[in-house]
Amino acid sequence: MSGANLSGANLSGANLSGAYLDGANLAFADLSYANLRGADLAGAYLDGANLAFADLTSASMRGANLYNANLDGADLSYAILRGADLLNANLSSADLTGANLEGANRVYATMPDGTIYNP
Repeated sequence: MSGANLSGANLSGANLSGAYLDGANLAFADLSYANLRGADLAGAYLDGANLAFADLTSASMRGANLYNANLDGADLSYAILRGADLLNANLSSADLTGANLEGANRVYATMPDGTIYNP
């Protein structure tokens, strides 16, 4: 499904473990409670997507656009978010244990502890 247009799709609770969604358009998609363990979302467009309580353990999200995305309660442990755009994203209660956020834009993102990142 690399490069697929899934904009606005309802994928809530879907099992997408290990899926190849690199470069996919998932803008405003509902991925809440989805299993995305080990999925490849590199360069994916997730503007305004709902990823609340999704399992993104070890997912590759390098360079993904997560502008305004809802990641409340998501498991991002050991996920690769290098160079991702998390501008204004909601990461409240998200698990970022071991996640790689090198070079990620976190401006105005709500972090797991409830603080707004504002460098």
